[in-house]
Amino acid sequence: MIDKARLSNIPEEPGVYLMKDKYGKVIYVGKAKILKNRVRQYFQNKEGLAPKVRAMVSNVRDFEYILTDSEMEALILECNLIKKYKPYYNILLKDDKNFPMIRVSGGDYPKISFVRQMKKDGARYFGPFSGSAYVREAIDFVEKLYKIPSCKIKLPDDMGRKKVCLNYHIGQCVAPCINNISSSEYKKLIDKACDFFDGKHEGIISELEEEMLLASEKMEFEKAAAIRDKIQGIKQTSEKQKIVSDRQADEDVVAFYKEENRAFCVILFIRRGRMLGRHHAIIDKTAELIDESIMAEILKQFYGDASYIPKNIYLGTDCEDIELIEKWLSEKKGSRVELRKPQRGEKKELTLLAYKNARQAAVDYILKKADNKISVSKTLLNLKDALGLSTPPMRIESYDISNISGRDSVGSMVVFCGGEKAKRYYRRFKIETVEGADDYKSMSEVIYRRFSEAKKEENLIDAGKLRKEDAKFLPLPDCIFLDGGKGHVSVISELLELIDRDVPLFGMVKDDRHRTNALIDKDGREIGIKRGTDVFNLITRIQDEVHRFAIEYHKKLRKKTVLGSSLEEIEGVGEAVRKKLLKHFKTITNIRSASIDELSEVKGLSKKTAENIFKYFHKED
Repeated sequence: MIDKARLSNIPEEPGVYLMKDKYGKVIYVGKAKILKNRVRQYFQNKEGLAPKVRAMVSNVRDFEYILTDSEMEALILECNLIKKYKPYYNILLKDDKNFPMIRVSGGDYPKISFVRQMKKDGARYFGPFSGSAYVREAIDFVEKLYKIPSCKIKLPDDMGRKKVCLNYHIGQCVAPCINNISSSEYKKLIDKACDFFDGKHEGIISELEEEMLLASEKMEFEKAAAIRDKIQGIKQTSEKQKIVSDRQADEDVVAFYKEENRAFCVILFIRRGRMLGRHHAIIDKTAELIDESIMAEILKQFYGDASYIPKNIYLGTDCEDIELIEKWLSEKKGSRVELRKPQRGEKKELTLLAYKNARQAAVDYILKKADNKISVSKTLLNLKDALGLSTPPMRIESYDISNISGRDSVGSMVVFCGGEKAKRYYRRFKIETVEGADDYKSMSEVIYRRFSEAKKEENLIDAGKLRKEDAKFLPLPDCIFLDGGKGHVSVISELLELIDRDVPLFGMVKDDRHRTNALIDKDGREIGIKRGTDVFNLITRIQDEVHRFAIEYHKKLRKKTVLGSSLEEIEGVGEAVRKKLLKHFKTITNIRSASIDELSEVKGLSKKTAENIFKYFHKED
C-alpha cells in the first residue's frame, strides 16, 4: 500500500515517475508536467481508471520520481528510461531502426560505403532506404559510372603502390592509388556521386547527354554508345523510385491501423520527392489507448534514436503532446521539424496511402498467425529459462556427423519448431572437404554450408528474386544443439563468430551409457537437466532424432557404395561401365531384374558383358 504522506510530499514540478512491483522491478514509466497531480491520480479514484491502468496500479508496491527542469527534459528522460527498463505496462514499439544508408567519408580521398547507422563523424549520409539490395546496387552503379575505387584500399596511406588492380586496366577505376588523379579532381567525381544519391538525376542526365552529343559529332561512336548506356542505367534507377511530390523535399508519413489489441504502424520514407521505401512496426496492448496516445508513442520511440529525422512528418491521426514532441525533434535535428496532420490534397493522399499499407500489414499478420500453428509451450519457456535465453527457442536446429572409419562421412541437420519435429526443414550434407574421421572439421563444413546458403537466400530476397516462403535455409535458428561436447562447441563457436552469426550454441553431452546427460555452452559451463522433466525429454528427443537421421543417410550412402562397387567383380565391368549401368537403370534392383536384351541396350555395353552381368545375378537359377 502506498503511503498517503509520500503522495502529498511529491513536488509540483515536471519530471518522470517509475512504478515498481513487489520485487522492485520497474513496471511502468511516465512523465508529467506536474508530478504531484499525475502520480496522485493513480491512487485516489481507482474506479475511474481504465482496466489496464487499474491492473498496473494493483501491482504497484513502490514508486520513485526524478525531477527535471522542464517538460522537454522529462520527455527525453522518459524515452531513455522506457528503452532501458522496457516496462511491462508501457507500450513498446517492435521494430529495427537500423536502416541501410550510404556513407561518403570526408578527407582528401572520400570513400563510399554501405552502413546501417549514422554517426557524427563528418561524413555525408544518404537515406534511410528500406532495402539493402537497392543501396548496394546504387553504390555499385555509381562506382562504375564515375570509375570510383570499389576496393578496400586506404587513401592516402596506400598511395604509390607498385601494382594497380584489374579495374584500372579494364577502364573501371581512375586509380588514385598511383597518383593517377589529383585530390581535387577525385572530389569532383565524389560530388557527382553524391548528386546521384541525392536524387539529382536530371542534371546528371543532361550533362551526359551533352557529352554523348559531342562524342557523336567527333565520330567517337563507341564512346557515345557507352555514355548512352550510362544514361539508360540512371533512368532505370530513377524509375525504381516512385515520384510522390514535386517539392523535392525530405518527408516521412506516419499512419497506423488498430486491430484487436495491436496497432500496425507504417512509415513511408520520401527523399527529394521520391518514395524510397516503407517500414513496418507493431505496438502491443493498445486496446484501451486513444489514437492520439498511440501516435505519440510511435513518434517518441521511433525517432528517439533514429539515424535521420526529416524536415516534415505527416501524421494520419492527431497526436498527443504534438507541440512538445515537435520541439524535441527539432532540437535533436538541429533545425525546425514540423509535425502535421494534413486535411486535403497531396499530403492527405500520402497519409491515406500509409494507412492502406498499415491495414494490409494487419491483414498479413492475421493470416500468417492463422496459418502458424506453433505456440509457445510451457516446455519451451522452461528451456528458455534453463539456457538463459532472452526469448523461447521457437526454432531449434541440431547437427550430427556419421562415418565408418572415416569413410562416407555425412552430416545431418534436424529442426524442431515449437518443440515438435519439422521434417520439411531437415537437411543432409555429404562431407566434401574433409578426409578421414575428423568430426570437428566435418561439423564446421556443415555449419558453414548451412549459413552460406542462408546468406545467398537473404540476398535473393533483398533483390526481389526469391520469396521468403520459398527459402530452404531461412529463417535462422533461435539456438543450435550439437551432438558433441566441449570441443565441438568451441570449434563451432569460433566459426559462428568468424561468419558474424550470433546464435546461442550448446553441446548435448552423453553419459557412459550413451544417454543424454547435460548441455554445455560456449564458455564450457555445463548445464544440468533433471531427468524426467519436460526439458530433459525434449533434449533427448532432439538428440535421438539427429542421430537417427545421420545414421539413416549414412547407411543409404554406404549401401549404394557397396552394391555399386560389387558390379566391378563381374568380368567386363569396370568403373566406367558401372556408372553407365547405374545411370541407365537407376538402382541395383533394376539391373538384377533386367534381361540380356535390356542390358545390351546400354550404350557401349557388349553382348558378352551383358550375358556376364545376367549370369552374375542369376547364379542360383
